[in-house]
Amino acid sequence: IGNISRKKRILYELFIAILILTALAGRIGYIQFVQGSELQAMAYVQQTLDRHINPKRGTIYDATGKNILAVSSTVETVTVNPVNIAVKDREKVAKALSEIFSLDYDTILKRVSKRSSIETIVKKVEKEKTDELRIWMKDNHITTGINIDEDTKRYYPYNYLASQVIGFCGSDNQGLDGIEAIYDETLKGSKGKITKMTDAKGGDIAQTTENYVPAIDGNDLILSIDSTIQGIAEKYLKEACIDNVCTDGGNIIVMNPKTGDILALAGYPNYNLNEPYSPNTEELKSTWGSLSQADKSKNLQAMWRNKAISDTYEPGSTFKLVTASAALEEGLTTTDKEGEFCCTG
Repeated sequence: IGNISRKKRILYELFIAILILTALAGRIGYIQFVQGSELQAMAYVQQTLDRHINPKRGTIYDATGKNILAVSSTVETVTVNPVNIAVKDREKVAKALSEIFSLDYDTILKRVSKRSSIETIVKKVEKEKTDELRIWMKDNHITTGINIDEDTKRYYPYNYLASQVIGFCGSDNQGLDGIEAIYDETLKGSKGKITKMTDAKGGDIAQTTENYVPAIDGNDLILSIDSTIQGIAEKYLKEACIDNVCTDGGNIIVMNPKTGDILALAGYPNYNLNEPYSPNTEELKSTWGSLSQADKSKNLQAMWRNKAISDTYEPGSTFKLVTASAALEEGLTTTDKEGEFCCTG
């Protein structure tokens, strides 16, 4: 009886072992063949650190092809890999970053101390500032955890010139208004990146190299706008609006009648393209602080709007061109009869 009980127990244990092994094999098969692609992608994301490189946005020229209306200058962006900064160095690093870039120390310390693979410290700063950081890193023997990458910043040399035509870009170099927005796909280019393999915690893996994919710069754009004619139109439009107290502003369009090219498209009041979120009139500046966010947004939209192409107007005396053309075509008058149409109905 003892032998029979022992055999039954062995068979029972063997059955349990086979059942467990079958379940494990099934689970492994499910992970390998069903979830394999998804888990592989997740592992790649977890163990790969990407730092994006912004392309240089295309330059916008006036009709001469020589005068620059919008250009991207080279700046730099600073990021950190908190897991690659030694715990004993975090306060020292946070102090240096906050002092060099005039940032809040507590905020930077939190970012430097996070358990994340990458944190942005400051974007689009001039090279003079990042050179200070490079010197500090060298003097303090900090070789990992702080990244300084090339970036671009949009700049408008003429500030106010043709502002409602050209438009402006956001902090991510995306066109938000005017020509910048309409031709964004042409101007923006393609981002590059620096890819590096890391461990599961985001730390560096010894003897691994960075994979550099260069950014592709955007295409340049030449407008029909002549900056000289545009400047003259804006100057006299401003004088006329001020002298005649035109509270709604005004517009001037200058066209080449032989080609249809728009040589100037002036609007008043205009705004500074390098400060598109700042009020553009003294009256608006005096009340800006007391306005709600909705009212600020409404005023900014009105400031950016190109009234010459977005607002409707009665044709007025401009329609006399149609009347005169019809009279000339039908032979009812000649070009020598000046002033004949000024009193026609």
